[in-house]
Amino acid sequence: MTGPGDPTVAAAPGTGPAGSAGAAPGAVPGAVPPVGGAADDAGRPSIGDLIGNVTQDLSLLVRQEVELAKAELSQSAKRAGTGSGMLAGAGVAGHFVLLFLSIALWWALAHPLGHAWSALVLAVIWGVVAAVLALKGRKELQRIKGAPRTTETVKKIPNALKGDEEANHE
Repeated sequence: MTGPGDPTVAAAPGTGPAGSAGAAPGAVPGAVPPVGGAADDAGRPSIGDLIGNVTQDLSLLVRQEVELAKAELSQSAKRAGTGSGMLAGAGVAGHFVLLFLSIALWWALAHPLGHAWSALVLAVIWGVVAAVLALKGRKELQRIKGAPRTTETVKKIPNALKGDEEANHE
């Protein structure tokens, strides 16, 4: 069912809004050209297409950067939890060991050294144990790097937006 207002009906040249002298050859009279996907006579994409592509690419880049940051921060959080758990476990274990074995060893050393000297020897031993555990836990926490790949790739975005990707490879 076609009629005079139907854009599929060809109008006579020079009549109607699309039939004017400025219409593109082969265009359907009265039809509005599509906003996306149109190309000019030289086969180049339109400004709208270019802006749409840039927007789409930028959106994809931001989503990928967010996913990378989530993955890196998740890994860092696991390492922080492991290091913190080791330090907490070292504290609890050190406390119980200090409590029970110290009493037994203190009494065993009290006979040849006396109570005061045996207590001092035990304090030095448990100080060394605590220092070793604290250093190991601290070392594990220092292995946390945050989000290094995300930081590196985010620094490349300004060059990419300028069209100077080669600067990112220097």
